[in-house]
Formats: sequence, structure tokens, C-alpha cells
Amino acid sequence: MIYTVTFNPSLDYVIQVEKLVPGEINRTTHEAVYPGGKGNNVSVILSNLGHQSKALGFTAGFTGEALEKMLNEYGCDTAFIKLEEGSTRINVKINADEETEINGQGPIITEEAQNALFDQLDTLKAEDILVLAGSIPNTLPSDIYERILERLQGRSIRFVVDATKDMLLKVLKYHPFLIKPNNHELGEMFGVTLTTKNEIITHAKKLQEMGAENVLVSMAGDGAILLTEDEVIYEAKPPKGEVLNSVGAGDSMVAGFLAGYLNTKDYEKAFRLGVVTGSATAFQYWLATKEDVIALMEEQPEMYGL
Repeated sequence: MIYTVTFNPSLDYVIQVEKLVPGEINRTTHEAVYPGGKGNNVSVILSNLGHQSKALGFTAGFTGEALEKMLNEYGCDTAFIKLEEGSTRINVKINADEETEINGQGPIITEEAQNALFDQLDTLKAEDILVLAGSIPNTLPSDIYERILERLQGRSIRFVVDATKDMLLKVLKYHPFLIKPNNHELGEMFGVTLTTKNEIITHAKKLQEMGAENVLVSMAGDGAILLTEDEVIYEAKPPKGEVLNSVGAGDSMVAGFLAGYLNTKDYEKAFRLGVVTGSATAFQYWLATKEDVIALMEEQPEMYGL
């Protein structure tokens, strides 16, 4: 089973305006509400690609109920810890001549709720996959990722971590199965600006030396690079298309990679499916469907592990 954890999920109110003018009344040309949060995005894409997962995390209030209902409608199992106070946040994503985001704070997560999540995670079994993705709300300890991986060590659970800077660096000693920094985040971890492919590969190898098994580096319009535990390096350019919304593209890449790997145990096919799935989401106003993904494939789906 695949489990995803989103510590501060949201309802994402995604709107399109022709031009955003501060201080004026702006009218939308398109609007929709979606379940948000990086782990939740992974769960939805996995469901779209035919893989069941269970979404974990914390919800509160009527917005939390709406979030869980939406995820269920997208085919995701959920087992959120329900908080007694506050409301699941609403994030506003504005697509105009450039992307603007206004993200809410989210409810207070109590120590009791944290312990309830730990109890859930204690039920994971060997060969299960645990995806930890996204930022940490300020009501949780900053080392929550590290605490979880330490707690679950030695149980043959495969960890997937999509986080930034110290949150990611501090879990490498637990040998995560997959990490997915983007090229900018990779440079920030080492205090440098990476401008060439060779520089990106060199610093991705450093993350492997620190403990990561597989390192998937996303590079937006420049594609992606995968360094595998078998010391093989794969590179890919993204399919061509119009970028409508970058939110969720990285999460879609992670989900596509996992789907391809579970289907084939072939890292190259998993990588190819990850790249095309991330692009398919970037070319939509929200997360890609299976049909969106297949439409971008230059060969038969089998060549992508789908």
C-alpha cells in the first residue's frame, strides 16, 4: 500500500483572470475548487494512473470535510486525523499574466493529534511506500520528517521525500528510496547556484553519498534527471505544450515515477512516466488524468511503464 502524508492540506481555489490589477475589482474567467496539498496531489495522480493509496494528515472544520469528500470522489482512500478546532485552510491560486498564490495558515495541530498520526504510521508493513511531501506548519516540530523516518526504521518501508533544505538533508541518513528536489532546491542545499547539467549531477550524487537511494531532480522546462541506486543516470526533456499551471507538476512527477516503478520495477520506464505525468499536469488547470498523460506519449504506453 502507498500512504501519503500532507501535514497542512488545503482546499485550492484556482482562478483565471485576464490581468490581475491590485487595488481594483478583478473578475474571473475561470474558477474551480480542488483538494490541495502535495501528498494529496500524489494520491490523486496515483488514483488516476490506477494505483490505490491512502491519504493521511490533519483536517478540521467544514473545509476539512469538503476536502475529504473531494479526495474520495477522485478515488483516494483517506484516514485524516480530525482536529477539534479551526478549519482546513483555503489557498487561492491566481493564474493571470503570472501565477500568484495566497496560502492560508491552517489549524493548530495538537500533540494528541500528532501522536494519533504516529499510531497510524506504526501500522505500516514491509514493502509499503510512505510519501512525505510539502512544508511543515509552525504548530508541528520542524524535525517531524526526521522523527517519522527514525520511528519507522528497520521495517523495510520505502520512503519517498519531497522537501526542501534541512528537512530533506536530515532524513538522508535513513536512506529514503526516492527524493525529488528541483534544481534550485538542490543548489540551495549546498549554498550554490547550479547552472549546468554536470553541476546538477555532481550535487545530486552528493545526496546519494549522504544516503538517498534514487535522486530525481526536476528542472521545469528543461526536463529532469534521475540518478538511480544502480549508478545509472537518465535524462529527459519534457514534451512540448503550453504551461497553464505549475502547481502540482512536481507531485505528479513523483506519482508517475511510483506508478511506473510499481508496474515494471524498471527505473527508466518509471522515470519516463514521471516526466510525462509532470508535464501533463503543467499543461492543465489542475492535475492530469490518465488520458492527459497518454496524449503526451510519443510511443506506446508500455514504453512508459503504464
